[in-house]
Amino acid sequence: MKEITTKTYLKWFKDMFFWRKFEDKCRSLYLKQKIRGFLHLYNGQEAVPAGLTHAMDLSKDKIITAYRCHILPISMGVDPKRVMAELLGKETGTSHGMGGSMHIFSKENRFYGGHGIVGGQIPLGAGIAFADKYFNRKAVTLTLMGDGAVRQGSLHETFNMAMIWKLPVVFICENNKYAMGTSVERSANIEEIYKIGLSYGMPSFPVDGMDPEKISRVAYTAIEKARKGEGATFLDIKTYRYRGHSMSDNELYRSKEEVLSYKKKDPILKLKNIILKNNWETIDNLSNIENKMKEKVESCVKFAENSNNPSLENMYNVVYNEKNYPFLDKVIS
Repeated sequence: MKEITTKTYLKWFKDMFFWRKFEDKCRSLYLKQKIRGFLHLYNGQEAVPAGLTHAMDLSKDKIITAYRCHILPISMGVDPKRVMAELLGKETGTSHGMGGSMHIFSKENRFYGGHGIVGGQIPLGAGIAFADKYFNRKAVTLTLMGDGAVRQGSLHETFNMAMIWKLPVVFICENNKYAMGTSVERSANIEEIYKIGLSYGMPSFPVDGMDPEKISRVAYTAIEKARKGEGATFLDIKTYRYRGHSMSDNELYRSKEEVLSYKKKDPILKLKNIILKNNWETIDNLSNIENKMKEKVESCVKFAENSNNPSLENMYNVVYNEKNYPFLDKVIS
């Protein structure tokens, strides 16, 4: 197990506070119509990437996820300025401004999306793991999904193949209780999602998703098991999102009292209290960290707003492989 120290807790606090403020700023920019299309915010789930990335070997392990995908790539080392630029549709973005909120990618940082099709990333994650096993890279792929995606048939096909071939993959459900507006209890006969993996003989566990230390410890065991060639694990990480499913969600399916009860379990507030209780840092120094992270968010916005829009030619270049595609000249002209 990787050591978890005072330094780890301070890093978690700094990162998670930054991620929260990054998403808050995205919400503000969306309301100003500077971010268009869909926008799925991560507020409340910050402990998940904090714990996972501490457990990973970031020099070779990979992550693939669904469309709530701004924070995960940042946690893996992607420049947040480039993520913000992608959200604003700018040329300096991770997909040159043509992927948007749901399609963040970074081959360099081994982040493979960002996928808009519910559950579509599950077999892709197993495929990446298959390639790593084939080429003996000793790398592990973390394949993340929401609780709604576990209802997709592709999950069952993928779980079966992953166990037959002992793929180096860790399947992770970011279980925030709601698939868009449908609760787990309304959509499933088995409400304990981790039990789905047990039917394939896959080691499967529920995890407290509001505590990065607990996430890191369980994830490390699963990752190293996969790295040794012992096959897949399924983690049901029980978290909560404080914002709606997307910006168009009016949240009629849950009560304000429920949201407030989970805000009392805020993973960032929990970290702050632990740090102060143990005298690892003063309240003034933590406030300074918070102010610096707010400034960092503003620098991301400034970078994005000062970046160029994608050129029309580039828009077609990433769609068509054939350079002299018949109607391109007419469209561009």
